[in-house]
Amino acid sequence: MLSKSPRYGHSVAKCFLLLSLVPFIAAREDDGQSKTKIHDADRPSSESQLELRDVVFVIHSQRNSYHVQQAEKLRTDLLQQTRALQQSAPVILLLHTLSDTEGTWSILPLLPYFSSHFGKNCSWIMFLEEDTRVSLEKSHRVLRKFDSRKEWFLGKPLHDEESTIIHHYAFSENPAAFKYPDFSAGWALSIPLVNRLANKIQEDPLKSDFTIDLKHEVALYIWEDGKGPRLTAVPEFCTLSEQSPATQHCATTVSSRSPLCGQPVKSENIFVAVKTCKKFHSDRVPVVKKTWEKQTKLLEYYSDYADPSIPTIDLGVPNTERGHCGKTFAILRRYLSSAVPKTDWLLIVDDDTLISLPRLQALLSCYDSSEPVCLGERYGYGLGQGGYSYITGGGGIVFSREAVIRLLASGCKCYSNDAPDDMVLGMCLNALRVPVTHSPLFHQARPEDYARDFLAHQTPVSFHKHWNIDPVAVFNKWLKDDKHLDVLQKGTKEEL
Repeated sequence: MLSKSPRYGHSVAKCFLLLSLVPFIAAREDDGQSKTKIHDADRPSSESQLELRDVVFVIHSQRNSYHVQQAEKLRTDLLQQTRALQQSAPVILLLHTLSDTEGTWSILPLLPYFSSHFGKNCSWIMFLEEDTRVSLEKSHRVLRKFDSRKEWFLGKPLHDEESTIIHHYAFSENPAAFKYPDFSAGWALSIPLVNRLANKIQEDPLKSDFTIDLKHEVALYIWEDGKGPRLTAVPEFCTLSEQSPATQHCATTVSSRSPLCGQPVKSENIFVAVKTCKKFHSDRVPVVKKTWEKQTKLLEYYSDYADPSIPTIDLGVPNTERGHCGKTFAILRRYLSSAVPKTDWLLIVDDDTLISLPRLQALLSCYDSSEPVCLGERYGYGLGQGGYSYITGGGGIVFSREAVIRLLASGCKCYSNDAPDDMVLGMCLNALRVPVTHSPLFHQARPEDYARDFLAHQTPVSFHKHWNIDPVAVFNKWLKDDKHLDVLQKGTKEEL
């Protein structure tokens, strides 16, 4: 259900928000139309007349307190820039406030909402990530180059080097032919395109089961098998660091701050659970021991066979070929028992997950362990039909202790030992109204499964799978960084 809060100007007829008028606007909200509405005949005849108030900014925010704070900082910065430019403030929406459901992050279900509220009196919807930094003056200049009476899909293009599982092997004959936007650079839709897509969704409701890589799936939906517009590259939409000297032309950049919000979480405050089974004791477990096991203080291997040479712990749950729900819930129960040391954080990974614990320690400094936190790479199931979000297991799932307590206290459990554990956890958290928190630094697949430019502005926390790679070499290239270890060992607040 969409929020009706007047805070973000949902009943504003012109496409701007004067904060002092919010109570007045709310009082007039009766039939959803304002008497100050601009008619199509009054629209600017030239794009040179485009004003900031003709643009709706949507910040891709999340419900977790840290992410709300980050989104509010970006919103405040945009409003400050508007005042400096002496222009009317644009509408700035925080995505997580627009619906009571988790599906808003998938964007497409919200297009009818954007169309109904802004489809007659605005020119553009521009989407921003929390770490996107925007020069309003330059972005305004960029948008003025395009005739907003036509359909436009603007952004910084990414493309696959080879067909990949996370994109369902789309465009396998020529993966580089299809471009999709790097969300960190910001991306924009003209209102005519928003209106047409909204009508399409209302006539033919979204049916996709899984949302895996949103930026690719949004681009596919807009492209519509060649019937819709392709992504238009905008060189001024950048993912360079905001401190880079090469950003003079950039309307957008990416925050140069690393995910470090204070002292990194101590390694002895993270309990690590590795899921394995007997058949992988001799090939996958040695990779963990050669790479990231030495970065941990508290780690246990959970298997269907107790092998003292590793050692592994048999939880009494038989190995399954598909999901591992029974094993995962046994790990959750053990975590809260006296069998393991008490910690604020639990990390559950597969035996073919590659992860940097120092980077995770830095990242967790931004989160409050007293809150129910479930962190990792977010996927969605049935979001167009009110489904749920979940953290995909291969990239690693991080739980705060409070989250585990609430999960187990709820009585939520597996419907079978071989149920998909990550999806069952997502259903449980959704029922508890505990949001799952997305970080693009966790990866369900291998580095080669992601666009090169997408990884170029990241400091990854994890990758997954050993298929057709040398996992030790991948770890050494992407995740082993002695500087991170030095920072943590010295206990400083240096940026990563």
